Amino acid sequence: MSVITVCGLTRDYGSNKGIFDINFSIEKGEVFGFLGPNGAGKTTTIRHLMGFLKPQQGSCTVSGLDCRENAAEIQKNLGYIPGEIALFDDMSGIQYLRFMQEYRGIDCTKRMNGIIERFELDPNLKIKKMSKGMKQKIAIAAAFMHDPDILILDEPTSGLDPLMQNRFIELIKEEKQRGKTVLMSSHMFEEVEKTCDRIGIIKDGRMVADDGTEALKARYTKSYTVTLGDKAEAAAFARDFHGTVKDGSPNEVVVTAKQTLEEIFLHYYGEEESL
Repeated sequence: MSVITVCGLTRDYGSNKGIFDINFSIEKGEVFGFLGPNGAGKTTTIRHLMGFLKPQQGSCTVSGLDCRENAAEIQKNLGYIPGEIALFDDMSGIQYLRFMQEYRGIDCTKRMNGIIERFELDPNLKIKKMSKGMKQKIAIAAAFMHDPDILILDEPTSGLDPLMQNRFIELIKEEKQRGKTVLMSSHMFEEVEKTCDRIGIIKDGRMVADDGTEALKARYTKSYTVTLGDKAEAAAFARDFHGTVKDGSPNEVVVTAKQTLEEIFLHYYGEEESL
């Protein structure tokens, strides 16, 4: 049984805004990348999964439980990073994290301290004095510190510098090896390519792609045959351009051009659209 299932999920805000007949599922131990520009419907879908919104049509479940009716039970074993971080400004970082521990009724001090150290966070600073990146680190610690089996992450590295983004990628890889199930909405193509088993692309509230990361990239791989003057030229060309001399045609070289995930994304959206 899939850990996360979205079936025919629809919420129509009018004027072609909202999400329409969204379908996907995520298996145990799978990291699912959810891609689309701002306003495409990623956060609306995630809010349904968190139980914040009631579907107009369709359904969504986590571990077989209805996301709206069983939100409290689901969230006991779930880590969530919202797209817009809202913390208690008058608390310090450590006060907020201890509050979250008490709220959950779990002592996870050791793991919390490990995440604080990993992301070089000063938790004693008042939240209202923190930068966006520091608040993001607090949100990461709050989502991961109770060691949940399921993670729903909406733009989890927003505001982080490249070093901290790389540390987050390593954290996701570790969680994946431990069998965690992850839905990650992101604008960072590198982190999606490095961590996700499967990718869903949403456009104007509708799913336009849902495939394995490598399968999606293979679909947009192009091969070209280049004819050279003789066998020696072909061998040199193949060496310099990472090509392959064609079987039975020693003066022909096949060159494969692989597209990046960002280039594939632009096939669906066009370069003029902002992420």
